[in-house]
Amino acid sequence: MKKNIHPEYMDTTVKCSCGNTFTVKSTKDELHVEVCNECHPFYKGGALGASVSKAGRVEKFNRKYGFNKEAN
Repeated sequence: MKKNIHPEYMDTTVKCSCGNTFTVKSTKDELHVEVCNECHPFYKGGALGASVSKAGRVEKFNRKYGFNKEAN
């Protein structure tokens, strides 16, 4: 690499609007974000996470079209 043309790479403190802070590597000394893994609904088990894990596709198909094990 050429000398004196690259920015300094340092430990950076990231601050979320929920109050969570963590450290990453960056060229800036401080970053501010609106959503992190502590406050995002997907990681908290909110609406996004619950809708993904409710039922498998096969079970949903069977319920929709009335298939069950006793009928066969």
